[in-house]
Amino acid sequence: MLQRIDLLRYTVPSCRRHFSKLISSLEQQKSKTFTDRVRNPIEAGQSLHETRPFLIKPGELTPGISALEYYERRIRLAETLPSKSCVILAGNDVQFASGAVFYPFQQNNDLFYLSGWNEPNSVMILEKPTDNLSDTVFHMLVPSKDAFAEKWEGFRSGVNGVQEIFNADESAAIGDLSKYLPKIVNRNDFVYFDMLSAPNSSSSSFKHIQSLLNGGNGNRSINSIANKTIKPISKKIAEFRKIKSPQELRIMRRAGQISGRSFNQAFAKRFRNERTLDSFLHYKFISGGCDKDAYIPVVATGSNSLCIHYTRNNDVMYDDEMVLVDAAGSLGGYCADISRTWPNNGKFTDAQRDLYEAVLNVQRGCINLCKASNNYSLHDIHEQSIKLMKQELKNLGIDKVTGWNVEKLYPHYIGHNLGLDVHDVPKASRYESLKPGQVITIEPGLYIPDDESFPSYFRNVGIRIEDDIAIGEDSYTNLTIEAVKEIDDLENVMQNGVSTRFEEDEVAPL
Repeated sequence: MLQRIDLLRYTVPSCRRHFSKLISSLEQQKSKTFTDRVRNPIEAGQSLHETRPFLIKPGELTPGISALEYYERRIRLAETLPSKSCVILAGNDVQFASGAVFYPFQQNNDLFYLSGWNEPNSVMILEKPTDNLSDTVFHMLVPSKDAFAEKWEGFRSGVNGVQEIFNADESAAIGDLSKYLPKIVNRNDFVYFDMLSAPNSSSSSFKHIQSLLNGGNGNRSINSIANKTIKPISKKIAEFRKIKSPQELRIMRRAGQISGRSFNQAFAKRFRNERTLDSFLHYKFISGGCDKDAYIPVVATGSNSLCIHYTRNNDVMYDDEMVLVDAAGSLGGYCADISRTWPNNGKFTDAQRDLYEAVLNVQRGCINLCKASNNYSLHDIHEQSIKLMKQELKNLGIDKVTGWNVEKLYPHYIGHNLGLDVHDVPKASRYESLKPGQVITIEPGLYIPDDESFPSYFRNVGIRIEDDIAIGEDSYTNLTIEAVKEIDDLENVMQNGVSTRFEEDEVAPL
């Protein structure tokens, strides 16, 4: 019942006697050479401060986010619920490409947002039995410790670990879901679960919960389910996730900084193949301090850039072409998202310069609207981007091309919310006014097809310029400002290199 308020202590009991000695030894090692590591006796299924002190600070469950913040997120959600209600969130499974070949694990981000738990095949239940928030119960059903499985797959935190480390009030093995869930549902009047559709509807836990609530397979363990109110929950959680805390903004700023600096180093090199540029950026994101790529990158040279989500990334790069790159790193689960376009040979032609400046002018105009006091919605900014783009195309003389229209040359939206997902909280409305703490991308684009109606020097060129903007009341913050984009700056970096570099693994705790 949330009696465990000492949220800065979450080592398993059998290890606490080793904790002081371990930390003392690690602190000494920071000022010495990296030799004779003290092996940590904690066996958890994800990185913790105790096992990765160079990445996660004391009190944090995940990079940059404290155990206290996760607790406060759950309480804020509970405040919006009536008494005698429960929220059920199914975690994701490991997904397999073929046979035993698996993809990197990606957690259900609603579950991750409320708990920090990043292990597969789990279920979170938040129960509010009374109007007293201190009675709120945080349940977790997780895989049990299993020496044989852990030998192959890595450690699990287990049923005890999810309480001692992640502050669950009650926990059980995921195999007990059929017995555990009905008890909670039976004693509550309101059940919150995305019954019909969810991003992780293919997970085994989701299907199991759906079956139990439907009384499937002859299961009648839930009493009078027809008399209970079952409502979706993801949209409610999206409203919380949409507004970032100062800690979230700090992580996203760091991810943007690392990613932006990586772009600058790419500008300073000449590449002959898209895959080489792709690999270079991936290496720089990780060596700079990010955990991984935020998404599958677009590295599109020449006419490949006319495909918005081109990800083949294996073509030869010619000197008379431009390359469009949409790529960034992720840190602590939070994504950056950057697009830049530049000439492969390091120098803009007059035509390339004109098209690029048109897109940059649209982006500048839209970024200046990103203040809550303007009372603009994301859709309002998109409408403004169309007006600005029309004017830029007229300035280029493209309005004289028969049958042209702005939607053909600028076919995508101006941007999207950004956070734990690169296209974050899609259930949040585009039509509501932007609020302080919201992070959106601003990414106008211009794509001139191989069409004889257009001047030959404009054809087969795609340009997109994208930055991540944190909304303030009367101002905004460009989270990806390090990545240069002005033509003079780009040409300077492309021809003379960068003056600001960062070493591998320079980025320690946030």
